[in-house]
Amino acid sequence: MTAITRPGKIIAIHLNYVSRADQRGRRPAAPSYFFKPASSVGVSGGTVERPAGTELLAFEGEIALVIGTPARRVSIEDAWSHVASVTASNDLGLYDLRANDKGSNVRSKGGDGYTPLGPELIDAASVDPGNLRVRAWVNGELRQDDSTTGLLFPLPQLVADLSQHFTLEPGDVILAGTPAGSSVIVPGDVVEIEVDAPDAPGAPSSGRLVTTVTQGEVAFDPALGSLPAVDDLQRTEAWGSREAAGLPETGTEPAPSGLTPELRAKLAAAPTAGLSSQLRKRGLHSCFIDGVSANIAGSKIVGTAKTLRFIPAREDLFRSHGGGYNAQKRAFDAVGEGEIIVIEARGDAGTGTLGDILALRAKTRGAAGVVTDGGVRDFDAVTEIGLPVFSKGAHPSVLGRRHVPWEFDVTIACGGAAVQPGDVIVGDGDGVIVIPFELAEEVADAALAQEDEDAWIADQVAAGHPVDGLFPMNAEWRARYAERSGTGS
Repeated sequence: MTAITRPGKIIAIHLNYVSRADQRGRRPAAPSYFFKPASSVGVSGGTVERPAGTELLAFEGEIALVIGTPARRVSIEDAWSHVASVTASNDLGLYDLRANDKGSNVRSKGGDGYTPLGPELIDAASVDPGNLRVRAWVNGELRQDDSTTGLLFPLPQLVADLSQHFTLEPGDVILAGTPAGSSVIVPGDVVEIEVDAPDAPGAPSSGRLVTTVTQGEVAFDPALGSLPAVDDLQRTEAWGSREAAGLPETGTEPAPSGLTPELRAKLAAAPTAGLSSQLRKRGLHSCFIDGVSANIAGSKIVGTAKTLRFIPAREDLFRSHGGGYNAQKRAFDAVGEGEIIVIEARGDAGTGTLGDILALRAKTRGAAGVVTDGGVRDFDAVTEIGLPVFSKGAHPSVLGRRHVPWEFDVTIACGGAAVQPGDVIVGDGDGVIVIPFELAEEVADAALAQEDEDAWIADQVAAGHPVDGLFPMNAEWRARYAERSGTGS
């Protein structure tokens, strides 16, 4: 491994990880870039200053490519041969200075020490560019974990694309983008970044690139240029979400479930047994989510479905879809008031499909509950939170043991039932059923009418009448029921 030399050029891509693009709500059709000055290079064990009068210094763990031989108009197939080394980088940025940079990032990402690299170089020829991993820790807590299988634009494409426009020279550095999980750091925080190839021979690693944040004391001079300025957009993008930034959910309030209070009250009053009977009368015989039970005894849930689908675990797919701001986290962040998250786990209870943190997030968002045909981690803690969860039971394992969070807001299968986003979900001690939204009011009214009829029949049985002819009612009993007085006799 050779020493890191001061590069002639540092070129960084704006958005390149699926997880980060989805977090930002936009996916670029082609890569776009910005330059960073060579003076921004730092080394492991160094410090980075948050200037006086600023608040939004953010870390970004990235894979850095070090060019080994000149590259000009090279093909994607030949591009990787021009890369000498791979290492870790922290593409630090100051969001307070971002607005007036207008995408150039000259000031916001060009500060001294804002591109630490290292500490070791991985021989590019010894690794597969499609199977590298980048991780970031803040004060020992893992914040980012993603791999190049989750890139929008593969590493060789970046080399080939840039070489169309100018010569990449030995020592130049390309920063390949950051996954979801980047956030604000403050003075005293210690950030560590590592790039490795865990599946390559010897599992080569860059080692951990360590940077400590310090507080600057010199303010920017207003006579020389624009001053730091922040707004809610910059705070949201720096922290990663409005919630993380401590901002109210203005503009992203939980979506209403679509059920009127009157219809919700009817469904809550109707037992699932009665509702299922009415569905069967209408030719719907496959609307039962089988094998699930409530974590809170006596729970009754009513809401519309927000669906989440897991696929079977596969190591490469979990690396690309399981980390960062994955489909599971996005679904729980987006659940609306009165909605029920319904999870397809293929009936596999051999791992948890949610835990206490996600349950707390769902409850905070106003969710009416969760239904999963898999297991629940942190079962007792989830129950304590008070969120009704219908599942196949408790399991201590993490998601990746059996599942990959794949997509949400799609048609799924849960407990043998097809569930579409917006379907009405009702669950109680007898189980959970799925009602097409357009039938919900009709079925609820019929179920309540049947419930009233059954209650009257029960009164007659209690009074000593035999069930023959009464349950179900023959013409004589039907006439008596129609003429019944307020006493029920």
